[in-house]
Amino acid sequence: MEIFLSELETYMYDIVEVCTSLLEFFGIVVLVTSAVRAFVRWARRDRKNIRLDLAQGIALALEFKMGGEVLRTVVVREWSELGILGAIIVLRAMLTFLIHWEIKNEKRDMSENTPPDAAEEPLDRDKSV
Repeated sequence: MEIFLSELETYMYDIVEVCTSLLEFFGIVVLVTSAVRAFVRWARRDRKNIRLDLAQGIALALEFKMGGEVLRTVVVREWSELGILGAIIVLRAMLTFLIHWEIKNEKRDMSENTPPDAAEEPLDRDKSV
């Protein structure tokens, strides 16, 4: 039975390592694609909502990375490792919170600065033909 538990622990460790690497890879892919899209739009001078889109990409990438760190806590064996992981998680959570705050403010600023749609403007045309 002890051999079985040892093998099970080894498999669990390997599975967690693979899943953690995948989550971190997804975070990197999201971050890089968001940055490239933002740069291409900036270069084309299509700068509408560029900050908002980039911030949303960064926030999503941070959440993938934080998910990998949380999963990594499953296989932590020493208190010092847990402290380091906890500090990383807290820092990434603070960054995510700040980015979401920035996204909310950017959306509010955009809604305050957008002119009313033409469909909302009353039509005062003479309907007589």
